[in-house]
Amino acid sequence: MVRQTFVFLTGRTNPYRNIALEALLLEKVPQESCILYLWQNRRTVVIGRNQNAWKECRVQELEASGGYLARRLSGGGAVFHDLGNLNFTFLVPQAEYSLDTQTDVILRAVQRLGINAVKTGRNDIETDGRKFSGNAYYRSGKNAYHHGTLLVNADKEAAARYLSVSQDKIRSKGVESVKSRIVNLAECNPAISITALIESLRAAFDEVYGIKARELRLENIFTEFFGAGKDRLAELEAQFADPTWKYGKNPPFTFETASRFIWGGVEIGLDVHYNTIREARIFSDAMDGDFIPELADLMKGTPFNREALSGKIAAAYKDDPLRREYATDIIKLIFDESEKIG
Repeated sequence: MVRQTFVFLTGRTNPYRNIALEALLLEKVPQESCILYLWQNRRTVVIGRNQNAWKECRVQELEASGGYLARRLSGGGAVFHDLGNLNFTFLVPQAEYSLDTQTDVILRAVQRLGINAVKTGRNDIETDGRKFSGNAYYRSGKNAYHHGTLLVNADKEAAARYLSVSQDKIRSKGVESVKSRIVNLAECNPAISITALIESLRAAFDEVYGIKARELRLENIFTEFFGAGKDRLAELEAQFADPTWKYGKNPPFTFETASRFIWGGVEIGLDVHYNTIREARIFSDAMDGDFIPELADLMKGTPFNREALSGKIAAAYKDDPLRREYATDIIKLIFDESEKIG
């Protein structure tokens, strides 16, 4: 049961620092607590943990304009951040994690501002069929977080310019473009501002949890909350800013294929040497961020045949039917495509 709540606002707008703070909060969240972290990034495309940066974003154009590419820990798809957008993160011990409760805070906050907001699918919040919030989730050790965007007055032209949304994904959602998929809250209520939204979120947070949240600020968070955390924060910031983490590694592959399933899109690259998978790389916007690299590691060293991989998957995921289903979809795709090639 959540017995204490905290609100943490940071005035920093560097994406690597902000994502590092999020990761550090995840490590340090106290038991029986919930932290609501509110933050903004200047012009940034944030991609999911397992996405191909070069397929999701026009990286060179973004960086030439002074923007940033960042990769987060959670799965899911690419999103555009600027100072017209407010990001939220709920950080809790896994025992206190409640997606319905956390989402209720967002819905109530927006509804308090006169906008009819509804959760749709697994990870979007919309009004009148248009998305203003994309959500993602991450679990690590005993703790977890749920985070997302809140478009207030974001530059939709820039979002359309820098994001490269696949045509398969656009068709699967029944819309025509990035711009037509999203809406700013200020388009629905011109009186809404970032400041007003923050105040509404704080009120809704207190209301939903029934506790007056204690406010944390950057100047006191280390002394009162993190203890000796500055070195760890610097280490995390360096990790998220590192080019290898941001851009990923793209080794040459002897077999490549891609498809979209109900649970997400995948791009697969395999380096097959003497009929053994020497290297595997899977890009995906699936929400299960840990599964994709785990499956790629599982494939390495396995004979390149359907029976060998299917058997390995059955053994690895015998107690996890959902991941077994996802892996089976991927294995079927690989060998159906390889048989077409001949």
